[in-house]
Amino acid sequence: MSNPLNSTAARKETEKLRTEIERHNRLYYVEAAPEISDREYDALLKRLEVLEKQFSELVTPDSPTQRVGGEPLKGFQNVRHTVPMISLANTYSKDELVEFDGRVRKLLSDTEYTYVLEPKIDGVAISLRYEDGLLVRAVTRGDGTTGDDVTANIKTIRSIPLRLSKDAPDVLEVRGEVYMTRNGFAKLNDERQEAGLDAFANPRNACAGSLKQLDPREVAKRPLDAVFYGLGECSTNFETHEQLLSSLTNYGLRITPQYWSCAEISEILAKLDALEEMKSSFPFEMDGGVIKVNQRDLYETLGSTAKSPRWAVAYKYEPEQAETLLKEITIQIGRTGVLTPVAELEPVQLSGTVVKRATLHNEDEIKRKDIRIGDRVIVEKAGEIIPAVVRVVTEKRTGKETPFDMQAVCKALDIAPVKREGEVAWRIADLHHPAMLKRWLTYFASRGAMDIAGLGESVVEQLVDELDLKSPADLYDMTKEQLLGLERFAEKSAQNLIHAIEASKQQPLARVLFALGIPHVGAGAARILADHFGSLDALLEADLETLQDIRDIGPIVGQSILDFFASDETRRLIERLRAAGVNFAQSAGGQTDELAGLTFVLTGTMESMTREEAGEVIQQRGGTVSSSVSKNTDYVVAGEKAGSKRKKAEELDVKILDESAFLELLGNVEATPPSSQNATRTSRLQKKDPDQGELF
Repeated sequence: MSNPLNSTAARKETEKLRTEIERHNRLYYVEAAPEISDREYDALLKRLEVLEKQFSELVTPDSPTQRVGGEPLKGFQNVRHTVPMISLANTYSKDELVEFDGRVRKLLSDTEYTYVLEPKIDGVAISLRYEDGLLVRAVTRGDGTTGDDVTANIKTIRSIPLRLSKDAPDVLEVRGEVYMTRNGFAKLNDERQEAGLDAFANPRNACAGSLKQLDPREVAKRPLDAVFYGLGECSTNFETHEQLLSSLTNYGLRITPQYWSCAEISEILAKLDALEEMKSSFPFEMDGGVIKVNQRDLYETLGSTAKSPRWAVAYKYEPEQAETLLKEITIQIGRTGVLTPVAELEPVQLSGTVVKRATLHNEDEIKRKDIRIGDRVIVEKAGEIIPAVVRVVTEKRTGKETPFDMQAVCKALDIAPVKREGEVAWRIADLHHPAMLKRWLTYFASRGAMDIAGLGESVVEQLVDELDLKSPADLYDMTKEQLLGLERFAEKSAQNLIHAIEASKQQPLARVLFALGIPHVGAGAARILADHFGSLDALLEADLETLQDIRDIGPIVGQSILDFFASDETRRLIERLRAAGVNFAQSAGGQTDELAGLTFVLTGTMESMTREEAGEVIQQRGGTVSSSVSKNTDYVVAGEKAGSKRKKAEELDVKILDESAFLELLGNVEATPPSSQNATRTSRLQKKDPDQGELF
């Protein structure tokens, strides 16, 4: 039996753990070059929590365990900024940028200077104050003079260091932008609609709403991040803005992934066009560029107006919108039964794609905007991702437009919708209603879940209508003879589907958990649960305390998991899947380590597999997949239409693999992604079943 730790030994171990965890946070969030798995990271954090619980005197404000506070806040305290947070002047005209340059030249006379151009992030302005390297306060812009103290909420953002590196100034007030990631925004809106809640209009609104939450535990579950680009009070001087950005990175703070230094305003104008083309490559919503004089010692000379500095200006791109005809409003059924109205549009080109459908969120939203069938409408992509109807062109109404009647549409579909207390969405109450069952089975068989190739929406519809399927478990009882009795199945197609269903039994646990459709549990949370518990049986035994202590799960998701597995219907489904031979262990095929220590970035499209599947192959072999290219990246896998990530790899001299080189690295036979190892996907060039996938 080992000797218990004394206070001195515990102090040494906690200090070592904090240093190690902070290093891994920096590698993951700032340098995009993680060295350990989430499970290994969680083990370090758990050990630190155990020590701090045993030796409470060792808990410090900058400990990684303090990122998510305990009890909800009662309100936000107002804090006066030591240096006001003034706003930049906005312009939509390049001619006005030339005029801005003329004013700068006139004020600086013969002084030499350059400019820096950065992306203008459409987020929420924030000011962080560090004293002796320790984060002591985070304050919103507010009115520029006074803002809200949101320190507890900011601490939940893992890319923001609680302690800076040792060479940081004694006092550093750093200004930046908190944003919601574009993909995270789409997922969050999806989850809110599935829960019957209002969807957010755009990532900025979602971010602002998140920072105003009084419960930091809720904020921790929002996909927030931040970048920094400016100063308030600081005990160190920086000669140029470029030096400031470089120093912020050295301190452990994340800056914008792209910026340019330009000698002339003509260069700025050209780079603004290049920046606009890069919009979709950034994880945040970007609505323009910020132009600043690079030499910081000139700021005092240039001064400010009553509202804005004269040494910087923001150039905003016109939001891309398009006008089209709203031909019809249909209903999309979510995996939890939520009914979402969808605008069926006259096809229109928008942000590089043809848009045919747009979400209308819910019935209340349709009434608020007075959207009618037959209207001419303006559409744009919220967060550059989700097509949405912005407004109606009322002046073009003819009088023939008809209001949308949710109840009438549901009645035509033989749906009796219900609305839960506190929700804005209508939903199907009966999970075995044919419309709900079809959605459930399509989701269960989808590529991100059990990945049953050939089992798309049209086939599912036929199986439910003609074979009277009642549950996903019925798929595993289905025979080839039953399929041959259906109109669209011949000998080969029937055999292929049966083989695909049989092969799906070997999917890893994370995919099985995702396929079950647990409310609030997406692919990421399913992977975290699989890594943590290792088997479905272990997860079934977990209590709320265990679940909410897992990173990125928390109390609400934890309770949702408990409620789901407490259902008799869920238990019957699990036992039927178990009897059918579905894998309930961490990995059906086992994990190897031949790619251990290697970091990959995936960009562009491949013919043999999706990026998600390629990432899964890499992770199952011990490798790490990162979202951004850095000097620590080992390989960039560049498919067709690879964009800025390939260019960044070339600049950093990172090895680039095309698809064939990537497959060669993996090995010929083993290259098939685990989610595609079935009889219907023996060809590496076979395309995805067009019936698979989500609309939004």
